Amino acid sequence: MLPVLGSLAFVGSLLGIQSAAVIAQENGPSYYRDVWPVIQQRCQGCHQPAQLGGELNLTSFDGLAAGGMSGPAFVAGKPDESRMLQMLRGAIEPAMPMRAEPLAETEIAAISDWIAAGGHDDTPEEMRLGAATGPIVYHQPPVITAVAYSADGEWLAVSGNREVLLHRRSKIGGGDSLEARFSSVSERIQGLAFLRNGRLIATGGTPARFGEIQVWDVDDRKLRASTSVCYDTLFGLAVSPDERRLAVGCADNTIRIHQATSGRELLRMNHHENWVLGVVFGGDGRRIVSVGRDRAAKLIDANSGAFVENINLLRGELAAVVRNPRLEAVVIGGEDRVPYYYRMDRARKMLIADDSTLVREFERQDGEIFSLAVDPRGTRLAVGGAAAAVPIYDLETGERTATASGHSAGIYTVAFDPTGAELATAGFDGSLRLYRAADGELLHQFVPVPLEGALRGETTAGGAP
Repeated sequence: MLPVLGSLAFVGSLLGIQSAAVIAQENGPSYYRDVWPVIQQRCQGCHQPAQLGGELNLTSFDGLAAGGMSGPAFVAGKPDESRMLQMLRGAIEPAMPMRAEPLAETEIAAISDWIAAGGHDDTPEEMRLGAATGPIVYHQPPVITAVAYSADGEWLAVSGNREVLLHRRSKIGGGDSLEARFSSVSERIQGLAFLRNGRLIATGGTPARFGEIQVWDVDDRKLRASTSVCYDTLFGLAVSPDERRLAVGCADNTIRIHQATSGRELLRMNHHENWVLGVVFGGDGRRIVSVGRDRAAKLIDANSGAFVENINLLRGELAAVVRNPRLEAVVIGGEDRVPYYYRMDRARKMLIADDSTLVREFERQDGEIFSLAVDPRGTRLAVGGAAAAVPIYDLETGERTATASGHSAGIYTVAFDPTGAELATAGFDGSLRLYRAADGELLHQFVPVPLEGALRGETTAGGAP
């Protein structure tokens, strides 16, 4: 469970941003306000690129307007002649939603009123998938929820409010390192990952509205794909070893696997009973391990989507999972403050969770665990959470080897650089800190967003801003 990140952190991030967002008009029927939320929650599951029921794609207004194999979905100004309303009312077969509870009369009435009023798309430009929001103006540092290094270590991507900020690592500490800002429709960016072909994947979500996957080309700064995924936030972005697929956990209790460069959905799984907050691929890409609020670390076939088994003994809610890149073993952590190191395989299959695959427990943390990272050599483990420091452990012995200190509040993201020599940490206080992983010495500390009317406070060698 992430009580701080889910409430105080999000409110705090909004306090530091001034957006040019345009709110849908309050008078009269509205597609954006009244129709789109219903379509997202009740219709999009069967009418999206990975499951194109009736050849109808409802992930965008353009798809709705284009209609499907039976013709137009609606006739502007004529609700009674609109096929989608006839199916929602059960007047023609098949009645929609198929094999599910009918829409509420108020929802059907809202769609009918919107069609009668002309069926216009009033989605604000900055809320359209792939639409730029314009420069974000920050008056105080935003909460940072994701950070990632490129494979060559040259780039460092950091989450902001409705955007990803791209810093050149070699310039940090010696000048202005910010070189690009990638706009997002989602208010909160929960995952970042680089591909070796020079592309950057960002996942995020607007709570209780939609989740989004974006694929940016780092070289030419262009958006290559933007996909609406579910009706809430995405968590735990993971890229398969061959970099062809990515997996995300969702607040609708599902796990989704998507094509990495296009964002197209390939597979959807419903094995969890609550939010899925972390996902990781196995070394050969054939399996994934997912964790969430239902307390289970689930081993799943990444090709078929079949559930294999729970690998852990159920304890508290789980918020993070990371794999040892050298072994088929994962570290999980969450509500009960203890990192647990598990093998992904056991001598015999057991469908009831137990602890026969437990390698070791690490020491109990001073707060809930929000983020975990293992260095590329599989030797060090970093643990971020509600405490204001990040302990670094020897993964094989379990001994603490260093502590990265300096944050004033919770830490939501930790990441090692490609060499394993440097550790990046960030969270509630809005500063990005880079440490020497061997001993926890602070190398650089700075606010990764441009602040209006204030200095960014960049420091080096542990200095105070």
